[in-house]
Amino acid sequence: MGKKHKPRSGSMAYYPRKKAKKETPSFQTFPEISKEETKPLNFFGYKAGMIQVTAKNDRKKSTGFGHEEVFAGTIIECPAIEVFGIRLYKKTTSGYKVLGEALVEKTKKNLSRKIISAGKKKKKHSVEDLEKKLPEAEYVSLLIHTNPEQTGIGKKKPDVSEIRLSGEKEKQFAFSKEKLGKELKIKDVFKEMQFIDVKAVTKGKGMQGVIKRFGVKMERPKAKKRRAVGSISPWSPATVMYTVARAGQMGYHSRTEYNKKIFLIGEGKELNEFKKYGKVKSDFVLIVGSIPGPSKRCIALRYNIRPVEENKTKVVEVNIIK
Repeated sequence: MGKKHKPRSGSMAYYPRKKAKKETPSFQTFPEISKEETKPLNFFGYKAGMIQVTAKNDRKKSTGFGHEEVFAGTIIECPAIEVFGIRLYKKTTSGYKVLGEALVEKTKKNLSRKIISAGKKKKKHSVEDLEKKLPEAEYVSLLIHTNPEQTGIGKKKPDVSEIRLSGEKEKQFAFSKEKLGKELKIKDVFKEMQFIDVKAVTKGKGMQGVIKRFGVKMERPKAKKRRAVGSISPWSPATVMYTVARAGQMGYHSRTEYNKKIFLIGEGKELNEFKKYGKVKSDFVLIVGSIPGPSKRCIALRYNIRPVEENKTKVVEVNIIK
């Protein structure tokens, strides 16, 4: 519905508002972490739904210190992801380009249906070939696929993406060789009470008019058109600026939310069944607040890239309300 006192809403930072190119989200930038330690910087899961949790306020200077508070949280099921390849990137004048990649000899049936067409076109390398090219490379990443068949969403075809690593490239390559063909779990990447960033494709709403899409004020009842912008441009010059609210695609956009806190990392048997998702069978993370996307949507998780207040939502004794 239109707003009474708001003639225009909707940030211009998200223009043009068009559909996301792909449903599997992926991060392009990552925080700088100590080069001494090599560890994964991102992970993937599936949104199950929202619940309520109780936790005791642990901020000493707040008025609610020591009191139990209720928070809204989102459950993301994170079954173990499998590493099926290693990829090297080199730095060029036009950005980072793939220098070479090596895949495991035998992949899962569901994965082969996803990458068989792309795999035929690319030249295959062995791990030894990549090691010779390592001096030319800028960084190393892991090729991974999710295991949605371990969840209750009824999906078999996995989502394919990359896992970035911290540390120097020699240590990254050694870590990659160790993990090739093995699984990574959410506990290997994140820990409780850690701040992360989440990225997902939002719920699609299709073609919508300016009233719902931007919340502009509706015209008076006697007007020729009520659910429209009164004036879109002057006669001269005859042009419509991009800042004018127009009808178009609403939803199914790629969106990132920063500094979401992980309250809990647990196993699915601790949770009740979700209405539009089903039973959570694998490991899960409980994140404070809401995140983009509908249930069953693939969610990308990453180490937080922006600074955050140390005492933000500082709590202890987190319990799920069942």
